Amino acid sequence: MAQKMIIPCLYLKDGRLYEDFSDETKISDDPVGYAMKCCNLGADMLIIFDQSYDDSSHDEALHIMREINRSVDIPVIGAGNIKRSEDVKKILYAGCRYAALNLAKQDNIDLIEEVSKRFSKDKIFVCADALEQVLESIDLIREYTYGVLLLNDNVADSYKGLKLIPITGSCDEDQAVQILGNDCVIGISGRFANDNTQGLRAVKNRLNDRGIDTCIFKSPYRFDDFKTNSDGHITVVVQDYKTNEVLMVAYMNEEAYNKTIETGIMTYYSRSRNELWVKGDTSGHYQYVKSLTADCDMDTILAKVAQIGNACHTGSYSCFFNDIVHVDQKAVNPLTVFEDVYKVIIDRKNNPKEGSYTNYLFDKGIDKILKKVGEEATEIVIAAKNPDKEEVKYEIADFLYHVMVLMAECGLDWTDITKELANR
Repeated sequence: MAQKMIIPCLYLKDGRLYEDFSDETKISDDPVGYAMKCCNLGADMLIIFDQSYDDSSHDEALHIMREINRSVDIPVIGAGNIKRSEDVKKILYAGCRYAALNLAKQDNIDLIEEVSKRFSKDKIFVCADALEQVLESIDLIREYTYGVLLLNDNVADSYKGLKLIPITGSCDEDQAVQILGNDCVIGISGRFANDNTQGLRAVKNRLNDRGIDTCIFKSPYRFDDFKTNSDGHITVVVQDYKTNEVLMVAYMNEEAYNKTIETGIMTYYSRSRNELWVKGDTSGHYQYVKSLTADCDMDTILAKVAQIGNACHTGSYSCFFNDIVHVDQKAVNPLTVFEDVYKVIIDRKNNPKEGSYTNYLFDKGIDKILKKVGEEATEIVIAAKNPDKEEVKYEIADFLYHVMVLMAECGLDWTDITKELANR
């Protein structure tokens, strides 16, 4: 049986998040930061309901969705303000893994087959607030959608065979266990998830203890399996999980190790203070676990983390900034090369330099940039017909440079592109 998900629900309106569809108690002025916090604290997915009321606020909501999807590494379902196929496209293009149609609206029901065939059924959910809505469209749902967002917690036998995510009202843990115990339920959202945002991992651990299989950290190694130093500590090397930059080195004892696994927040043993140290409790610069890996000798742990703020007490992002020796060398990591070239392009855009070809393209505008992208694509086709691979290599590099200029002109970066590829 698949693991059950805990899914916070974000009700987005006027650039802010509110308690519920009908409860306009504000819970955050920073939707992106709130979404990142949910992700780091253990949410398995997010649902965003766009409650905008005109074209301008809808565009703002789509922009916020895009920024959220740039910032989190869990799937997002986008819902609300869908009137035609293009609206589904906008939600998916904003980076959402799924779009959700509303069964209370006939025009949305009429769209289900069309958008399923256009974008794939695996990207389409439907929303329903009554059993009757589901039963009336049951054949469409089964054939053309991935699952149902159920705007209540009344999980009936009639739903068997469907994938359900109930969006609950007030709900305690006993009720959540009962809901999640249904085979058709793949996760729970609404107030249960939202009210427990600060303690999602603890909730998931308790649900797991009650027989609900949730996605929690489970280590195959006890602390006794590691080779510790004479003080009973193991060395931990900490990296940024996105860039692989080494941030710091610290130590864990058994208690720190177990607490890290339990909470998903990096916890160390401070040798200077002779006490447990939850990184961030004082500074707010928490480190959220993305992976822990032991080395071949089982005497060092490599931790890849989402770093909030700076890792170093000096205010530097990384503790490693004092150069000793350094050899200039060209980067060979493909993503690093792409990011470095893109940074130069952005710098030219923001700080024009006389005689720069990049600035020439920006000055000429989008039509010139598109013309060059088209020309370079054609050059690749011509070069590929010849036996000289060097020519193909040169033309592809030219093409990628011009694509990056286009990305900069359109406000995209490599994070947008790689996340989109990862979602395919």
